[in-house]
Amino acid sequence: MKCFSIYNYWKYGVLFFILCGCQSVKKNMNRDENLTRSLEGHTLHHNNVFSKSGEWIVFDGRNDDTKIGETAVIGIVNAYTGEERLLYKVPNQTVYGPGVGAASFHPKEDKVIFIHGLPDADEHMPYAISRRTAKIVDLADLGTALDADARDIEYPYLPGSLRGGTHSHCWSPDGTMVSFTYNDEYVDRDIRMVGVMVKADSMLQVDKMGGNNDGAYYSAIVSDVKRNPLKGSDEISKAFDECWLPATAVNGLKHDAVVFQGNTLNSQGEVITEIYLVEIDKQQLLADIEAVGEKGERPRVPQLVVARRLTRSENGLSDFRHWLRTSQDGKYIYALGKDDKGNNQLVRCEVDSGNLNYLSDFSFSINSPINLNPQSDALTFVAQGQVYVFYLLKDSLVRLTDFGNDDGEVVGVPSFSSDGKFIVFNQFVKANNNRWYIQIKKLTL
Repeated sequence: MKCFSIYNYWKYGVLFFILCGCQSVKKNMNRDENLTRSLEGHTLHHNNVFSKSGEWIVFDGRNDDTKIGETAVIGIVNAYTGEERLLYKVPNQTVYGPGVGAASFHPKEDKVIFIHGLPDADEHMPYAISRRTAKIVDLADLGTALDADARDIEYPYLPGSLRGGTHSHCWSPDGTMVSFTYNDEYVDRDIRMVGVMVKADSMLQVDKMGGNNDGAYYSAIVSDVKRNPLKGSDEISKAFDECWLPATAVNGLKHDAVVFQGNTLNSQGEVITEIYLVEIDKQQLLADIEAVGEKGERPRVPQLVVARRLTRSENGLSDFRHWLRTSQDGKYIYALGKDDKGNNQLVRCEVDSGNLNYLSDFSFSINSPINLNPQSDALTFVAQGQVYVFYLLKDSLVRLTDFGNDDGEVVGVPSFSSDGKFIVFNQFVKANNNRWYIQIKKLTL
C-alpha cells in the first residue's frame, strides 16, 4: 500500500528523517565490469536481451536512442568473456534508412527478432514509425533474415498482413507468438495500437512491389482504439507499451494474455492511463479474415477478441515512458505511477481484482523503465544517474552504483540475467579518441 502516513506526518511537521521516504536505501557498490569496448553504440532493448542459455546478450548499434533509422548493426556479446559478434548488418544503409534496432532473444530458441525499416527508404520516404517491420535471425543461420510480419499496401489486402509499422516486439512466454505496437501508414498514422502475430502454417506471400514484404507470421490488432473516446468510458485513444501475462491457476485465464497501457478519459475529460488485458486465443485471431480491413480504414480487431479494462484508479499510471512487467505466477502486473510530488514510484496491480497499490515512496523519482528478475521478487531501474534494485519481499532498496560527475550517463533500462545473478545496463563510456559510446556494463549481485 502507498505510505499515506508520510503525507500526514508531513502536514504536521513530525520527524525530519521520515522525509527520506518509507524505504531506507542500502548501498552495495559492486564493481561494474565493461562487457563491450568496440567504438560503436551497444543499445540494449527493454526486454529479453539474454539468449535462452544466458550466455549471449543482444544489442543494436545505436549510439543515440532516437537513431534507429540510421543504425545498420545487430550484434551479440558474450556475457562472460566480452566477445562481440556481428549478427546482422543492413545492406545499403543510409542516413534515411532502412535502419535496425530494438532486438530481443526468443525465450526457447537461439533466434532474435528486431525492428527493420523498409528497404526502399530514401530522402523522400525515410524510416518512420509507420514504415518498419520485424525480422528474425537464427544464430545457426546468420546469412538469412526472415520477414516476420507481412506488409501489403495494395488493396485488397492479404488477411494477416499489415500496412504500417510494427515496433517493440516481445515474444510470448512459450515463444509461439509476438506482441508489438503498430502505427498505420495510411489511416490515423499518429494513433498507436497493440497487436499480436502468430506463426503461420506457410509464408504469407504478397504482391512484389515497393513497400510490401512477405511474412512468416499472421498479424492481428488486438486493441480497439478510437480517436475521440467518450468521457468516463472504457474507450481508449492509444494502446501501448505492453507485455505478456501467462495464463495460470492464480489468474484463471484460459490463454496467455497481453496486458497494455491504454489512454482513456475520466469523467472530467482528463487523459489517464490504465491497464487493459486481452486474452489471446490463436484460433480467434486466425478465424476473422475480414479483420484485415477495407481500403481507407485501419486493420480491425478480430471478432470475439475483446480487451477489458483491468484498473480503475484515481490517477492512473505515470505518463513517463515505461513497459508493464508481470510476475511468473501471473498474479501481479508492475508499472510506474506518480506520487503527490510528481515522482515516479513503483506500483503493482493485482490481476484478480484490478487493485493498484503503491509499493514505494522514494524521495527521488525513477527515471527509467523497469525490469523484473526471473524469480519475480526484485525490480531494477535507474534513478539519479544510478542503478538500483528493489527487493519486493524484503521491501528493501539497494543502490548498486556510485557514479560521479566525471562518469558517463546511464541510459535505457537495466536487465537481470537469465539466472538473476547479475544485471546488465547501458552507460556512455569515454574512449581513447575522446568520444563517448554506449557500452554494456555488468554488475554481479
